[in-house]
Amino acid sequence: MGDNPAVYLANELAHVSRSYSRCRMKTQRLLAIASMGSMLGLMTSCAPMSPYQTIDSPALRKTVQNARTRSDHDVLASYFENLAKEMGERAEEQKKLLQHYQEKSYLYGRRAQDQQSHTWALMVRYEQAAKTSLSKAALHREIAAKLEQEGNTDSGHKTAEAHAGARSKNN
Repeated sequence: MGDNPAVYLANELAHVSRSYSRCRMKTQRLLAIASMGSMLGLMTSCAPMSPYQTIDSPALRKTVQNARTRSDHDVLASYFENLAKEMGERAEEQKKLLQHYQEKSYLYGRRAQDQQSHTWALMVRYEQAAKTSLSKAALHREIAAKLEQEGNTDSGHKTAEAHAGARSKNN
């Protein structure tokens, strides 16, 4: 300790000060990491993670609402057909995986039923998304054909607005 209490107090104060600043730096570092993590979580939760989730995305809804011409509806129909094809492929992959889980359930122990349930749910979800996408594609093909019949290939505002009720009901 030493003979001088003032020196002792000065040393203790310096030690406490260093400990406080280290603790403060750690706290600031933790807060920075936590805020970056929450920002990353927010960004990933806002962004669609799979094509299945883009079916009802706000951007796609706005694009559908703004479709006026035959070419707009043709593009949307192609998009929905491609999406249906991809969802069908994913459903088929899940079906094969489900069959594997059912045949080889002994490999997965207690998790076997969980794996089967999860895979079955994904398969059903992808099949439903494929059906929904195909119906939307058919609707947009139909609207494009009607616009072409009426000769409104570039300015189909009136006809497109007449079909807006059908679009909003199916989208």
